[in-house]
Amino acid sequence: MSRSPKASALRAIHLITAHRRSASSDRALATILAGIAGAANAGGFILLGSYTSHMTGYLSALADNLVLQNLSLVGQSLLAMGLFITGAAASAATINWARAHQPTRQYSLPIGLQGVMLIGLAGLGAAHLPAPFGHMTGLGLLCFIMGFQNATITKISNARIRTTHATGMITDVGIELGREFYGRAFSGPVQADRVKLGILLQLLGTFLLGGLIGAIGYGLLGFAFSLPLAAVLLTIALL
Repeated sequence: MSRSPKASALRAIHLITAHRRSASSDRALATILAGIAGAANAGGFILLGSYTSHMTGYLSALADNLVLQNLSLVGQSLLAMGLFITGAAASAATINWARAHQPTRQYSLPIGLQGVMLIGLAGLGAAHLPAPFGHMTGLGLLCFIMGFQNATITKISNARIRTTHATGMITDVGIELGREFYGRAFSGPVQADRVKLGILLQLLGTFLLGGLIGAIGYGLLGFAFSLPLAAVLLTIALL
C-alpha cells in the first residue's frame, strides 16, 4: 500500500534528523541549517552591528585591539569566541550524551535545543534590557547558538559539511573549479567532483537566501523574527 502524501511528507521530515544517516539526509539538514545560519547572522548585523557565525574577524579584532589597548573591544572579542567555543562544546556533549542514553534522538535533540535557544533570543528582545548589557547578552547568545549549530552539523556529517560560515565552502568551490579547468585544459586525469560542487553551491545559495530573509525579517520584527526560525528547527526535531 502506498503512503498518503501527508505520511510521505512526515517521513521525509523525520529522516532529516534520523540517527541513521545518508548523504541525502545530511544534505537536506545542512541546507536547512545554512539558511537558518544565514538568517541569524544577518540578524546579528542588523540588530547588534556584528556578524556572529564566524570567528576570524573576532580573532583579528582581538589582536588589533590588544595593540590599540581598546579593552572594551578586546572583551567583546573574547566573549564572542569564548561563547562560540562553549556552544560547540555543548553540542558535542549533547550528542555524546544522547548516543549513550537516547541513540534514536542523538541528532534531533541538539536541533531541538537550538530551536529553544532561538526562542530565548526572541525573549531577550522582548525583555528590553539596558543597551550595553542587552547588546552583549544578545551577541553572546548568538555566538553560542552558531557554535552549537556548526558543531552539530560537523558531527552529524563526520566533518564533511559546515554551515555557519562560507569561507571554507567558497574555497572548496574554487578548488573544484580549478580541478575542472585543469582537466579540460590539459586533458589530465584530474576532474572536479561535480556532486560536491553542486552541494557547495546549494549551501552557499541557501546561506545567501537566508541572509536576505533574515535581514528583512529582523529589520522589521527585531529579535522576534527568531521565532519562525525556531519553529522550523523544532518541527524537524519533533516529527
